[in-house]
Parts: sequence; structure tokens; C-alpha cells
Amino acid sequence: MTDVDMTGDEPETGITPGGKDGAFRDVLAGDHARRGKPPRHFTDMDQQERQEICAQLGLPKFRVSQLANHYFNHLSTNPDDFTDFPAASRQEAAHRFFPELITPVTVQKADQGTTIKTLWELFDGSRIESVLMRYPSRATLCISSQVGCGMGCPFCATGQLGLTRNMSTGEILEQVRAASRMMKSGQVAGGPGRLSNIVFMGMGEPMGNYRAVLSAVRQISALPPKGFGISARNITVSTVGVVPGIRKLTKEGIPVRLAVSLHAPSDELRDKLVPMNRRFNTTQVLDAAHDYYLASGRRVSIEYALMRGINDQAEHARLLAKRLNHYGDDWAHVNPIPLNPIEGSRWTASKPEDEQRFLDILHKAGITATMRDTRGSDIDGACGQLAAKSVKLQA
Repeated sequence: MTDVDMTGDEPETGITPGGKDGAFRDVLAGDHARRGKPPRHFTDMDQQERQEICAQLGLPKFRVSQLANHYFNHLSTNPDDFTDFPAASRQEAAHRFFPELITPVTVQKADQGTTIKTLWELFDGSRIESVLMRYPSRATLCISSQVGCGMGCPFCATGQLGLTRNMSTGEILEQVRAASRMMKSGQVAGGPGRLSNIVFMGMGEPMGNYRAVLSAVRQISALPPKGFGISARNITVSTVGVVPGIRKLTKEGIPVRLAVSLHAPSDELRDKLVPMNRRFNTTQVLDAAHDYYLASGRRVSIEYALMRGINDQAEHARLLAKRLNHYGDDWAHVNPIPLNPIEGSRWTASKPEDEQRFLDILHKAGITATMRDTRGSDIDGACGQLAAKSVKLQA
């Protein structure tokens, strides 16, 4: 089995060093890493740090549990709701533990109000997106983990922005809390409900911000008052194929679903569509993904954006089926995704008949595959489109 050298200290990001030049060059925004760090939030702190701040405020340790209950159970950071707190301490406690990390800039609705896309502004003026999608049996939130993305995939709107910085755990979790409040208060068509599923498929490469993403996953899945109580089995972590990150996630023993954005069945084609493939090729990626399946018992999602005349022909489907069937077990679920094109891009959606043929070939080869339900095509639905548009307007 092919793997990468992980000797020495593992980088925080899960990405091996050395991506500044050569065959793969990380795509960085002009102001990368010059923004400073966001204010520390309750969810960024361990229990000791929370208790120390309470002591600085003259509050006993048990107030930490009350704050956790307000945040994770009641989904509130509003000091007016802290009725179990001394009135004189509420404002200062809210200020120290719950700084405002994300502010809505634009909210767009589609699909009769069941899809809501929010453009958020962060403390440094950066902008990220989240998308809340309500279905008959579930409500799914697609969240961002980085400001922009350094993977440089040419067909992806976020990839064109470059990477500005990693997001903090607090910034990630505030997207979850906001969506949970929207569901609870009935702001989404269909009346009050509960957020049930989280997918790390928004802006950024989750494995590129491994530590904050894993901290977020643990707090999303922990039961209140330590977390939001969304089952780890209902959380999906995606990657373009950062093999060290997949290996690290395998060792965590958390039953999240792994999604691999493959987009091509061969190295020759994938080198053009996913630059990271030049660092970790399809064999390394599929080996690591299959090992995740063996360790977790959970099928891996293979994400495959269909692009007209590029990767959507019969030979591509047959080769994809062959590559997946190589492992000899029903380990993967393929999600062919109709491409949501970027305005002015040469990358366009496949013809409906080619999409259906692609799906039919996979099915005949015994591959479990479901065409992705595309939501929000009329509201800049592809990841990064809304943020990219706002960047252009600001320029």
C-alpha cells in the first residue's frame, strides 16, 4: 500500500510541508495569514481556561456549566437570556466568552424557502458562506472551515479565491449555532424543527484546518451541555484527497462519514482538475479512503462533479467503476454532482443524457451511486460563488 512519509512532527493542518513550488503550489490569496487571530470564544477554550476566566470575573466555577447550557442547549449568547446569572455579571461574561465572530451580510432563499444561503463577515472583514437545506426527513447545514481555499481546483469558485486563513473552532461552530436557531425558531419553511446533519463541504479544505475541524466535530457531536448533540454519524468531513489527514481521521475513531472529492478516475485527468493529485495520487487517496472504511465500517462518499466533455463520458464511468471495484467490497457510494457553473467559466454542466448514462454504467457495474440533488442553483449555490461575487464588488 502506498503512503506518505510522516516522520517527524505532524503538521497541524494534516498537509505535508513543501507546497510552495514545484508540481503542486498552494494557491494563496494576496493577504494570506496577515489578518491576525479571531477573538477566543467559549468553544475555543478548554475547561481550565473557562474556569480561569470565570475566576477573573469573580464568578465560581459552576458558572461555566451554565454558560455551556446557554450556548449548546438554548443556542443563545445574549446576556439578557442569562437569567440564572447575577445581573451585574451578564454583560461582561457574554463579552469575554461569546465575542461576535460572524455577522450576516447577505441571506438568499431558494426552493420555496427550504434552502437558505448566508454570506457571513468575520472579525477581519473576511467573508465565508454556509447553506442550510431542509428536506422532508432531515435538515442539513453545509459549513465552511477556511476563508477561501488553497487547493486551486479550476472549476471551483472558492478555489479561485485562494486561501486567506484558517477559521477558528468558534467561527466554525457559530455557523452551526445560527442554523440551529433558525430551525428551532421556524425561520426555515416547514415550521420549527431541528438541525440534524452537518457537512464540511463549504469553503475550504477541512483537512487543511485539521485541529479546529476536529475540535468542532467533537463539540457538534457531544451531548448538551458539552455540544450540540448532532450524531457523529450525521457529520460528513470532505477532502480533495489529503492523505495524511485521512490517515489521522482514521485513527480518531469518530464515526463521521468521509467524503472524497475525486472528480476523475485517472491521474492524468485528475492532475488537471485537482492539483493536490500531484502530491497524493488517486491510488494513495483511494487506498487511504478504503482503509477508513475498513476501520470505521462506514461507506465512503466519492464526490464526482460532472463536467461536459471533460470527465462525464462512458469511458470515465467505466474506469471509475473499475478503480472502486478493485477493492472487492461495497465500500463506496458515488455521488455524481451536476456542476453548478461559475459565471464566465469554461467548465459547464454535463448534458442530462450523459449524466444518466454515467449513472447507469456505475449501477450496472454494481456501484452504489446517487445523483446529487442540487439545491440553490438560482442563488449562487455553488460553494464560493456568493463570496467571490462580494469580493469583486468590494474591489
